[in-house]
Amino acid sequence: MKEIEKKLAGKIDRLTNKTFKFDERIAEGWFSAVYFLKTREIAEKKLPDNYVTMQFFQKEHAVLCGTDEAIALVHTFADKPETLEIHSLKDGDKIEPFESVLTISGSYQQFGFLEGIIDGILARRTSVATNVYNVVKAARTSGKQKPVIFMGDRDDHYTQQAGDGYSAFIGGSTAQATHAMNEWWGKKGMGTMPHALIQMFRGDVVAATRAYHEIFPEDDLVALVDFNNDVITDSLKVAREFGQELKGVRLDTSRTLVDKYFLRNHHQMGTFDPRGVNPELVFALRKALDNDGYKHVKIMVSGGFTEKRIQYFEQQGVPVDMYGVGGSLLKINIGFTGDNVLLNGTPCAKEGRRHRPNPRLEKVEYHKQ
Repeated sequence: MKEIEKKLAGKIDRLTNKTFKFDERIAEGWFSAVYFLKTREIAEKKLPDNYVTMQFFQKEHAVLCGTDEAIALVHTFADKPETLEIHSLKDGDKIEPFESVLTISGSYQQFGFLEGIIDGILARRTSVATNVYNVVKAARTSGKQKPVIFMGDRDDHYTQQAGDGYSAFIGGSTAQATHAMNEWWGKKGMGTMPHALIQMFRGDVVAATRAYHEIFPEDDLVALVDFNNDVITDSLKVAREFGQELKGVRLDTSRTLVDKYFLRNHHQMGTFDPRGVNPELVFALRKALDNDGYKHVKIMVSGGFTEKRIQYFEQQGVPVDMYGVGGSLLKINIGFTGDNVLLNGTPCAKEGRRHRPNPRLEKVEYHKQ
């Protein structure tokens, strides 16, 4: 049983290093800025009895993520972590600008060298969770929630997939492209076919879809239909071949191309941008499928979709059933800061910063990792 299942069932409060599997070199300070390591040494030799409170915050309206990971980090690598006092919000909490989300109290030399790593964990996880939350919210602008598939595998280093997938889950995405993205929270990645499969069948979408269906008969059959830049023609081909077995088609037209449908229908041009996956193309595809009796075939779109673009599609009533989103969800636009704000119980912080008590913070119990 995954830890996330235990957490959702109320059997544990937070995920631990059993989920995160930290690099053991963290203990050596390998990933800490050198000045933190030097400060730890000075504190050990010159100020061994000081007791500090470090407070973490950011400056946006956001969906918090990374607290379980940050706490597990401290519990794994801090000196005598059982003696530290930690208070924290939880993954998934909505947070305000400058709100304290995590505080750690103890001797600086116990945990201070982890400050930058904690900032980085919270920044990336919260950025991705917030981006996904905003995209999922945009995908229900029309009043009906459209599923959002997290497809960020090609937009960042592969080692980030597990954490990004968990952050996307916290943000509201329930379907993801790779098994690694599902590692911390789900079961298996999902997806159908890439352009490479169709290419190997020399552009024959029907043949590629037939091969896919023969090898993976239990999967919902969704055909990729933009390889030949003629999505309506190819969608109708696969619909006529597979009938009720065809669950959906996916459009991933490049933003530098104009689909051949518009080249055949010049009279529709001139009032909109005809490049890529655009509303008029989706309306035309829906009409063509419906007119041929394939109302059951759902339409999925991907390729450069962002929160604003999805919101626009929804406001225009574009008949999209599912969105695939990648790179826009991985923009790191939220930064966290850790500040020492109390010294031996007395307020003491850099100019412009202060202790900000937060009644929403919950005390975190120590659990050996």
